[in-house]
Amino acid sequence: QVQLVESGGGLVQAGGSLRLSCAASGIIFSINAMSWYRQVPGKQRELVASIVSGGITNYADSVKGRFTISRDNAKNTEYLQMNSLKPEDTAVYYCNVNYFVGSSSWGQGTQVTVSS
Repeated sequence: QVQLVESGGGLVQAGGSLRLSCAASGIIFSINAMSWYRQVPGKQRELVASIVSGGITNYADSVKGRFTISRDNAKNTEYLQMNSLKPEDTAVYYCNVNYFVGSSSWGQGTQVTVSS
């Protein structure tokens, strides 16, 4: 029933910016945290950024200072602002919602490609 739809991915040159959005619908449980993950072929999905219900954020060291996670409760949307992009940021980015009941939901993913 829960739907998480990502958008905003694309192809950019190194140093550029992208803003990813994750529109959520059908959420019926209390949310513990919202987050963004990324994955490249053949590698494990990794946590990029997260934000708990109280507003505290956490970032992977590789993106700290360049990425910003946020949420708009009125629009039921999660965002990831990505600045100063590097080729190593190339991946499929997935939004995730973790619930206090112990389950989570995943979006379909959006491709981000950063060229040199």
